This record gives sequence, C-alpha cells and structure tokens, in this order.
Amino acid sequence: MYLIFDTETTGLPKKFNAPITDLDNWPRCVQIAWQLHDYDGTLIEHNDFLIVPDGYDIPYQSEKIHGISTALAKTKGEPLKEVLNSFKNVLAKTKVLVGQNLKFDLNIVGSEFHRLGYDNEWLKMPVLDTCTEKSAFLCKLPGGRGGKFKYPTLSELHQCLFKVPFKEAHNATADVEATARCFFELIRKGSFQKSDLFLDDEKYADFFVKNTSEFTPAGIKHINLSKQSKALVEKKKSGVSKTVVPKEDISHLKDVPFSHLHNKTQFSVLQSTIDVKTLIEKAVEFGMPAVAFSDSGNMMGAFQFVEAGFKHNQSIDEKIEEANKKSNVSETEIQDLEKKKILPIVGCEFQVCPDRNDKTYKNNGYQVPFLAKNKKGYQNLIKLSSIGFIEGFYYVPRIDKNIILEYSNDLIVTTGGLYGEIAQLILNEGEQKAEESLLWWKENFKDDFYIEIVRHGLEEEEKVNEVLLRFAKKHSIKYFASNNTHYLNKDDADAHDVLLCIKDGERKSTPIGRGRGFRFGFLNTEYYFKSQKEMKSLFSDIPDSIINTNEIIAKCESYRLASDVLLPEFEIPDEFKDPKDLEDTSLKNGENNYLRHLTYQGAKVRYQELSDEIKERIDFELEIIRNTGYPGYFLIVQDFCSAARDMNVSVGPGRGSAAGSAVAYCIGITNVDPIKYNLLFERFLNPDRVSLPDIDIDFDDEGRSRVIQYVIDKYGSSQVAQIITYGTMAAKSSIRDTGRVLDLPLQQTDRLAKLVPDVKLNKLFSWTKQDVKSNISPDQLKNAEELINKLEEEGIEGEVIRQAKLVEGSLRNTGIHACGVIITPSDIRDFVPVSLAKDSEMWCTQFDNSVAESAGLLKMDFLGLKTLTLIKDTIKIIKAMSGKSIDIDEIPLDDETTYELFQKGETVGIFQYESPGMQKHLKSLRPTAFSDLIAMNALYRPGPIEYIPSFIKRKHGNEKIEYDLPVMEDFLKETYGITVYQEQVMLLSQELAGFSKGEADTLRKAMGKKKVDLLNKMKPQFLSQGQERGHDTEILEKIWKDWEKFASYAFNKSHSTCYALIAYQTAYLKAHYPAEYMASVLSNNMNDIKSVTFFMKECNRMGLKVLGPDVNESWYKFAVNEKGEIRFGLGAIKGVGEGPVKNISSIRKESGKFNTIFDFIKRVSLKDCNKRVIESLAMAGAFDSFNNFHRAQFFNVDEKQVSFVEKLLKFGQAFQSKSNSQQVNMFDAIGESLELAEPQIPPTEEWSNFELLTKEKEVVGIYISGHPLQDYLLELKYFCDINLKVLNENLQELPEREFSFIGLVSSAANLESRRGTKYGVLELQDMEGQMEFRLFGEQYLKFMHFLVPGNFLHIKGKVQQRPKYYKSDEFQKEYRIQQIDILDDIRDKLSNSLYLKWDYESLKEDQINDLEKLMGKYKGKKQIIFELLDSESSTYVTLNSRKFMSNVSNELIHEISQLDGFLGYSINKSNMVNYLEKNNP
Repeated sequence: MYLIFDTETTGLPKKFNAPITDLDNWPRCVQIAWQLHDYDGTLIEHNDFLIVPDGYDIPYQSEKIHGISTALAKTKGEPLKEVLNSFKNVLAKTKVLVGQNLKFDLNIVGSEFHRLGYDNEWLKMPVLDTCTEKSAFLCKLPGGRGGKFKYPTLSELHQCLFKVPFKEAHNATADVEATARCFFELIRKGSFQKSDLFLDDEKYADFFVKNTSEFTPAGIKHINLSKQSKALVEKKKSGVSKTVVPKEDISHLKDVPFSHLHNKTQFSVLQSTIDVKTLIEKAVEFGMPAVAFSDSGNMMGAFQFVEAGFKHNQSIDEKIEEANKKSNVSETEIQDLEKKKILPIVGCEFQVCPDRNDKTYKNNGYQVPFLAKNKKGYQNLIKLSSIGFIEGFYYVPRIDKNIILEYSNDLIVTTGGLYGEIAQLILNEGEQKAEESLLWWKENFKDDFYIEIVRHGLEEEEKVNEVLLRFAKKHSIKYFASNNTHYLNKDDADAHDVLLCIKDGERKSTPIGRGRGFRFGFLNTEYYFKSQKEMKSLFSDIPDSIINTNEIIAKCESYRLASDVLLPEFEIPDEFKDPKDLEDTSLKNGENNYLRHLTYQGAKVRYQELSDEIKERIDFELEIIRNTGYPGYFLIVQDFCSAARDMNVSVGPGRGSAAGSAVAYCIGITNVDPIKYNLLFERFLNPDRVSLPDIDIDFDDEGRSRVIQYVIDKYGSSQVAQIITYGTMAAKSSIRDTGRVLDLPLQQTDRLAKLVPDVKLNKLFSWTKQDVKSNISPDQLKNAEELINKLEEEGIEGEVIRQAKLVEGSLRNTGIHACGVIITPSDIRDFVPVSLAKDSEMWCTQFDNSVAESAGLLKMDFLGLKTLTLIKDTIKIIKAMSGKSIDIDEIPLDDETTYELFQKGETVGIFQYESPGMQKHLKSLRPTAFSDLIAMNALYRPGPIEYIPSFIKRKHGNEKIEYDLPVMEDFLKETYGITVYQEQVMLLSQELAGFSKGEADTLRKAMGKKKVDLLNKMKPQFLSQGQERGHDTEILEKIWKDWEKFASYAFNKSHSTCYALIAYQTAYLKAHYPAEYMASVLSNNMNDIKSVTFFMKECNRMGLKVLGPDVNESWYKFAVNEKGEIRFGLGAIKGVGEGPVKNISSIRKESGKFNTIFDFIKRVSLKDCNKRVIESLAMAGAFDSFNNFHRAQFFNVDEKQVSFVEKLLKFGQAFQSKSNSQQVNMFDAIGESLELAEPQIPPTEEWSNFELLTKEKEVVGIYISGHPLQDYLLELKYFCDINLKVLNENLQELPEREFSFIGLVSSAANLESRRGTKYGVLELQDMEGQMEFRLFGEQYLKFMHFLVPGNFLHIKGKVQQRPKYYKSDEFQKEYRIQQIDILDDIRDKLSNSLYLKWDYESLKEDQINDLEKLMGKYKGKKQIIFELLDSESSTYVTLNSRKFMSNVSNELIHEISQLDGFLGYSINKSNMVNYLEKNNP
C-alpha cells in the first residue's frame, strides 16, 4: 500500500536540518491530505483535514500561498489530536510513504506527533519521492547546482509528464492528487524499479497490464480555500464603516512640521543613491526641522552627516549675526532664519538575530532602526555597530537582543519597515508572536519605542499597518509616519534599481520576484524623499503619525562628532614626571621634559659638538612642540622606530616634510640631517597650526607587520585599528556596470566608457561648452563632446549614460588603507565604530582617512617600502659571501663609482631613478654631487620636468645662471638659480618681503593647493613689503608670477632628500656589489614574472649570469654562488613553497650538498618534499646538476603506470622508515646491514628543447635555460623587421607600412559573438614581448587553422588606420595580419642564397675538402656564394659555387662556423660592406 500525503503549514523552518524535537523551529501543520493506493494504483481511501490553530495564528504570507486563514481553520478545522489519530490509522495500512519533496512533510508531521507525545516509529518506513535526480533528468530544467538539471517542482513535473498545467498547487488535497498521478506515471516510465516499489515479479508485471495508458486523476473535488477565507473576511467587514479624511484636505496638519526619520545613504553599500550632503540639503529645501539617517548595519557616514548639518547651521548663524548688525531687521526675519536650521539625527538600521554568536546557519535577522537621542546614545550606537561586525558578522553584521539591552540607554527604537521584526512576524509567523515581540520592545524601551507606519502602496504594508495600528491602540504605543527612503527624487527610481542590479550581479530585464529566475527589486517608485505636503497627504487619515515625528525629534539633541586628537598615554620615567600635570593634564610637562632629554641625548650622538645654531634650532622646535601640545606624538613615533631597529626592521631615513625636523633627527625618527641639507619642517614655521605633524614612517615591507604588532602589544589590540577605505564607482566603471545591467552589448559599453575624459560625469555634464573646451585636453575633447551629445539621446546608449550619471560616486565596496593605523587612549569603540579588516585579525575604523583626525583619532602611517628590504637582503648576501658587514648609513656620499653609474644612466633597479626618461636626463646631467640627485628627484615630475634641460645646461656652464635679485643667490645657488623646492619659496618670501614663518607656510600651502582667493590676498602684501625693503616692484611681480606657475608643482626638499638618499644607497650597492644587489632585486620581484624577466635582461647587460634553480645552490630567494653567479630562488617555482625550501636548505647546511637524486630523496623530509614538489623541482631543472640524469626520466612511466618520481618517493620512504626503526633484525645483530636497492634509472628519450622549455615555464613562469625561438635566430635576423614589444608599445607611432615578425602562439581561441559571427583571438610571444591579435571575417576563415597553442609562426601584416566604423578609435592605428606561415617553412620559402665570408689567407686545401664534405652532407637547393676577404688590403672577391648547392640549416651553419677562417654569413644578399665598416673603423 502506498500512502501519498502532503501538508500545508504556517511557514518554513529556520533550520531545515534541525531535529523534529525542536518544536520552536518547525512550523505548524494547518492542513493534511492523503490518498492510500493499492500496488496497481487503485485508490483505496482518501482524506483531508484543516487543523484548528491552538495557540498560534496562520501568518499572512502563508495564507497568501495556500489560502487557509486563521478564521477558516478555526471554523472548518479539526483538533490536531483527532487528525493525527486518523493519520495513525491509515499508517497502519501503509507499506511505503510517497510524496513530492516528502522530507519536509515528514518533519512537519513528525514534529506534531512529538508535540502530542506520540511514537514516531512510522518515520522509519520506506519512502519514495517524486522529486529526485531521475525526475530532474526527465524534465531537463536548467539551473541546478554544478551545471546539473534542477529538481522539478510539482507543477513542473506535472507539466512535463502530462503536458497540461497543474493549477491547484499549494492546496494539500490537490497536491496529493497531482503527486499520486505523477508517482504512478513515473512507475509507468520506468523511473521506479521493482525493488524500489517492494513488489514481486507478478505484481510488478500486473501494474503495467492494468496501466497501459497515461495515468488519470482520481477526480476528487477540491475546495478553493482562498475563496472561503476571503468570504469569512467579507462577512466580518459587512456593516463596518470608517470615516477617512480626504487626502487632499491636510488643513488639520498645516502647522505641524514633518521630518523624515528613516533614510539610507550611499554608505548602505549599493542600496541607496543618496549622498549624505544632499540628504541634508533636501531636508532643508523642504523646510524640515530635522532629518535622520540610518544606514544598514554600519555608521560609516555618521561623521560626515553630523558635520554637514553643523556646517549648514553654522552658515545660518553667520546670516543671523550679519542680520543682527542691521538696524532694520525684524524679529520675524530672525525667527525665519532660525527655522532654516536642521537637526541631524544619527541612527543605524541593525540586523537583529536570535544569537549573534551562532554561525552554524545563515540567519540575517530582522532590520530594526535605532536613533541616538544624544551623544551618549551615539556612543551606544557605535558600540552596537562595532559588535555587529566584530562578534556577530556572518554574511552581514548582526546583533541580538541580549547585547541591545546592554547598550539601550539614550536610544530610540522603531518597528521599522516590512523587513522589521514585528512586520515579518505578522507576515510569516502570526499576530500572536508579533505581539509577544512588540511587548518585549515596549517593556525594555518604554516610551522610546515607536511603531513605524510606512505607506509605499504595497499589499503587505496594508496588512502590517492594520495590525500595527491595532497593537498601538491596545498597548498605548505611539506611532509615526515614515517613508523608507532609498533615493532623493522619484525620477531616481530607475537608477536605484540599476544599483540593486549591480549589487546582486543581475540584469534589469530579469523580473522582480522571489526564487530562481527572479531578482530583488522595489515594486514601485515610492521610496523617494517625499515633501512635507506629500507625506501629510499620505497620512492625513492618521494625523497623529505626523504629529508624533516631532515628539521623537524633541527627544533628540544636537551634538558634534569633531574632536581634538586624543593621544594614548605614553609611559615616561618617573624622574621626568611633573606633579603639575596631575592638576592640569593639558600642560604635559612630563612628556616635554622627557622629549627634551631624548632630543639632547640624541643630538650629542648625531652632532658630537652642539653649536649655538644647532641648539637654537632644537630649542625652537621643542618650544613649538610644547605650545602645540604634541610631545606625546613625537615620543610615540620615536618609541616604535626605536623598537623597529631593535627588531632588525629597517627604518627609512624619513619621508615627507617631517625630515626637516631637527628634533625628529635627534631622537631617531629620521636619518637625514636637516641642518646640513637646509631642510625645513614647515609645521614648525607656523605657530598657528596646531594640527598633528603627521609623520609617515617607511619600514622594510617584510618587517612592517612586526612593528604594527609591537604597537598592538604595547597599547592593546582594542586600541589599535586599521583605517577603512571607500571604493566608489568612478565614471567609467559606472558606465560599464550600468551597460551590463541594461543589456547594452559589451562592445558598445566599452566604447562608451572609452569616451569618458579624466573628469567625473556629473561635473562634465554640468559644464558649459566653453568650460568643456577649457578643461578637457585636446586629445579627449572630441570624445567628451560625443558623450555629452549622447546624454540627451533616445535609446539604450543615452539611457546608460543617464543612469550611470546617477549611480556615479556610489559606495561599491570597502577596503583597508595601505598604511594607516589608528591608536587611541582607550578602547577604540569609545570613539568611533569599527568593523573587521579583511584577511587580518585587526579591527578597522568605519570612518575613513579623510575624517580620522577631525574625529579625534591619532593616525600613524606605517609604510612598507620594498627598497628597504632590498637593501637589507643585499647586505645579508654580502655578509654571507664575504663576511663583510656594511652599515648602509655610513657609506660615503661622494663615491665616484656610484656617481659613474648615475652618469651612464645605468639605473635599472635603482629606487626612483630607473625610468627611461630619468636615465636620459641623468646621462645629460652627469651628477657629481648628492645635491644633484636631490634636485633631479624633485624635478622629474609633471610641471618641473620642463626645467630639467635648463638645470642641466646651467650645471655644465652652457647657460648663464641668473638671479632676479642678487639676494636670491644664497637660496638658489645649489639649484643653479632655478626654484626647485617649496622650502626655497618659503625662505625667499621671508627674505624678500619680510613674511613671518607662519605667513611663509601659509603661502606655500596656498600655492601648493591653488587657493586663488588666499593668493590674491597675499600678493599685495608681498609686493608692498618687498618694495619697503627696496626691491623693484616689476621684479617682485615677475618673481610672484614664477612662483605661482611653479609652486603648485614644487616639491618638498625634505622628502626629496630622504628618497634621494635611499636611491644613492641602492646605486652604491649596485655599483660595488652588482651580483648581490641584482639577486636581491630579483628576489624582491619574485612574484612578478614580468619584472623578473626585465631584471634578468639587466643582469645580462651587466654580464651577470642568472642560472636556473639548483637544489645544491639555491635558497628560497635568489642568491649568489661561489663563482659570483646569481642562482634562481627555489621559492619562485610554482608548487614548491616555503616549507620544502626551508627543509632542503637546512639539511644542505647541516650535512652538505646532495650527491645524487637518491642521496637527496634519502635526506629530505618527504612530508614537505612530496610528489608535486619533486615534479616541480624536476621540471624547473633543480636536479640538473646530478650527472647522467635528465628531466624526462623523472616522468617516465613503467608498464604498471608508476612514474620514476613515485618510485623515488617509495624508495625514500622505505629508507627513512628503516633508518628510524628502533628494531634490530638478525642481519644487524650479526654485523651486517641490509642495503635497500636504488630504483633503476629508466632509459628515456630526452625532451626536445621546446618541450623542456615549455615545462620549465609552466613551473617558473619564464624561460630560464633558453627560449623556444632561439632555434630561429636566422629567421629573426633576416626575415623580420620588428619585434612584438616594439609593435605593441609603439603601434600608434609606427609608419603605415608592412612589418614582419616571428612568434610562438601562447594561447588561441575560436569564438563566436552574440550575433553568431565567428572570430579568433591569437596571443603571440617572442623573445622581447607579447601581443594579442583578433581575426575577423575572411581573415579569420583564411588563418583559423593556425590558431593552435605551441605553433611557431611567421607573421606579415600592415600598420594602417583603423576603419572609421570604430567611432571612438577613428584616429587609431591597427596591425592587420595579411599572411601567416609556419615558421619551419619560412627559411626554405624566403632564402635563395647563402653568402659565406672567409679569410682568404686561411682557406687551405684541407678546409676546402672539409667544405666539400659539408656541402655534400647538407645538400639542398640554395645557391652558395663565397666572399673571400684579403684582410691586409680590406678587399674581397665574390665567387659563386657551381658545383654545390645546399640547404640553410642551423646544423650546417654551426659546423661551418667551427672551421678556421670563417668570418660570418648572410642570407640572400651580401653584408660584407657592413662587416668592413664595423671591423675597420
């Protein structure tokens, strides 16, 4: 007997894998229906029951699905006990349970059995399900996991089997009938076997005899439950009337202001298009007294939101102040201005889940908005937000009710929108549970708990609002009107929808809904920032909802989040402490005393003798530090710099203007003498600047993390955090994303994005035509104008641009600041909200770098500088090779060899000086002093670069050095009369016009940041004060104009000096220890194969050999062997890793080099050096030093399919096992030892050069032993006129003509466009570079057979203008392939004759005989032409060979080149003239 049954429930479980004993998890059964069938399909009995809800309601959402309301179930239902007893009776007749996705129904009924204490033994009965892989394969519906077919729903299965839709889904009686029909039809189709059905042969055969045609339904009548439920509702409603105030009439709310209290901003990542500033502006525009923001889970926008409100109110206060100065201003005008102020209310919409620590299953919880009443409330909000990330994050940041109670003070909480807890319980679990939850919030938040009523025109909202208003009345809870705002204007709805699609990776064309084939989206356009009038009209029938918003606002206070920077307390020795600090903490006498002590202690070491000038400079800086109140800052930085050096972490000489501080130099923060190099720390020049000095520190990139850990250990992990960064959608990315969402073809989207100039879309579209011409560079102007024209176009391209403009600037993701670290006096969550840093246990602030200091955070920049690691590694190698210790800070700065390297421009691998442009200028400059390097570092950047030619000419006396005024010589002499540094402008302004130090710093800042208004104020002062000092006004005017032009680009000399010093140090090491230095350069670029290739070429130029990896010489990084050759690092081999290398190198260090592969396999740890490692080492050539062994042998497979590597490992394991055994066998006992036989080395054919190099590149990323194209050097020399590097990098500058080259196909693909057009993509590489080519149309059809990876090709093509149908690329060139040949064929095809140059005197009879033999050996069809040279007279004769013709093979040329007198060869034409010119200059 088959019992086919189905249930309808109150919803879905929270956990599908929970046991049935977890009664809170499993929903209640509200209907059960079944049919009992005989083995042949005959219906024996059927039944169905509605179940009376006992202590629960049927939720709205469940009612929408199955139509059973609470009222209907109570009216028509039976008690649960009676229903289950009936079900038990039918179970007694059952052999097999059958259903569609039956596991769910089994759990539902099983939990109800458990609830009544009934035995659940019936659950052990056999089960057959119609929802299986077999039925999935039968229906063949796409969309399953892993590319499989998805399991069909009952409707889909019915449609597949019977070709008719099943309309009554989600009614248990109808579902059972459909399931029964599908089940027996599946038996007919063979989806269930005899054994599955528990039938014997006779009954199984009988089934098919009785069911010869399609299985028909039983014909049971089904009641429309939904209609019955609605009928009860209508009956209840009859006779009830309700008076509603017309929406148009809002006169009763005329004097009641409304404010929006539920708004999301762009900080709700990809959920809102609203900018924080425009939210404030819009609220002001609508005359609202307040506005709140409550982003999803985070408070990233809180600071900007509060400050935007403060700045607006400040501007109103300024207007009021100005108005009060006027005598005719009325009190009403002042009051009107006061009304324009706005109260920003900080909030956050938290995801509230049952248990924030439970991460065993996904439960995002409910969206519950909180508002801060005051600063204390804000503090609680940031605690909750931080906990949501740090403790509760699981897919989303989450909190729970337990933690809410800990931080509930001074917070207002609301029920939120449709995704709030109360609303979701009403919709999905019933009013009873919703009411229980409502009372929890009321009990704990009392009058600070409000019911939020939203009206976006959704059916669900009507249901929720009806219940909420009932609850409000019943429990005396106030309610207020709200609009869950996600965008400012109604017209922005489409842009917001695009944003949601970008977030979920969907297309706008996908319908909005739930389940597979649908996407998330808002169902209408009502989620915009409505005006007061609109909101009053919408809620005119419940005026209290408008009035109560003002009660909430009245509870909220105004406060600021900006704060002075709070430094952590720095522990100082007792002898420096001052009791006065206890009375007034702002004095900081103790810290100042200790800083003075450290400074003078360090000064004695730095300067030996302290002159009055040095003392005056130190005292001046210390006094400024005392007055600004930041001695602790210097002490903190000094402390971790000192700790870094103690940990052997390299610390940079300085960075930025801080290197101009003598105090920083004395206490070891910097390492460049500011007095010697005349450096200034401009912050000390301006006593009015009281902001933090912002000292950035460079550490070697490998040791940086250790310094940060030191800081964490010192101050505590809860006081140290990284800084968040906000990744926003830029102009081009917003177009690309929007194009994808709106289904604009990729090619068109890409073309639109390429039209965007280097400016934001919103700025571009706001400009006038004249603005566009003035601000856009000529090469981008045409594209920009086309983009502007498209903005107004109809069609999809215009729509993409319009929507991209609206989503531009939206926050897309968050990251971590590369170097910024925050340190706070106590737990950082007392000051700012935090979240989790990616791939780190450190926290990160939710506020970014732009507001960190304003929010009172001490920010330190810990920068990782790879060059410092490079220097450290070089010094280690030098020490290891020669035993010589080098103190890089003590090297002479006047070393001639080092300057020669700069003069030759051999600066590849030299910090900041390695670009081709810099090399060119260095060759012309021929630097001879450190000051030249400082200047070049400052000049080589946009703007000042145009002064370099003049700078060079003046240095060499080719251009007269002139000063506008004689007094300027003292300041500009070192830079040959050219203003190079910011410091020069500052010092000259003091000298020429008597500017104070503070004014000089203000001038520098105004010029550097192009503050025109400030410059216009300072210019008259400069001219007048300069004139008073006796300087000519016209000359002063010229000086000012020069400064205006140059100062915006002028570089800080302090920074330039520090980085010039690092550059000099690297150049010194390269000049004196070239192999050691280049090994370090290669090591520090080990993960970037392009860089490794580039630097290997530099090694080749320098005459340094770079050898492949070797287990007997290589370390993890690149190293130098005893012969001074560079060895490839084993760490650069893919699949090897640090562990195996560490094991290999430590064993080699302890017990010497490996003698054979068997010695190697015996000694290394086979846990580290597993099969993959050994294979990678073999392919990379790391075992090549073992004699009589080649790489192919490792991969030889015997008749049992066992490779030699596997045999080696088995041998090694056996040997090591025997060596480690503590047992003594009988052979050992009598003095004999059992030697294990080494595996036989298999005879194997060596790999071809191409195969060897291909496998080498596979594990190393580059060719080390050679290049596959080395066999084709002849073709490269005679049949090519360009290489791929030049073609790729200089395509637009090349003349329009034919070019030929050779290449190896590294990848190839035959593709098809959306329109069905076939095309090919071909990537070629040669010995210099690589390039991708695309083949279309006839060109593709002609050459498609060449598109095979590994092919060696000769390509001939033409550089030409790209066709005009590429609109944006109208003026661009392309390389069009015209001919492709297999490279092996090209020599024979293009060579006609072989010219052999010979020394006439060396050509003897023996050689002629040898030549004849060779020509006979290499017979062919190419003419042989001898060019016999008389070296004394430099004349030659040409002789054509009539007897012999040969091929032109590499073997022939190699053997001829071994003969005495051979001078060279050429193909097809003589190059003797060139030879003579080269050898006889």
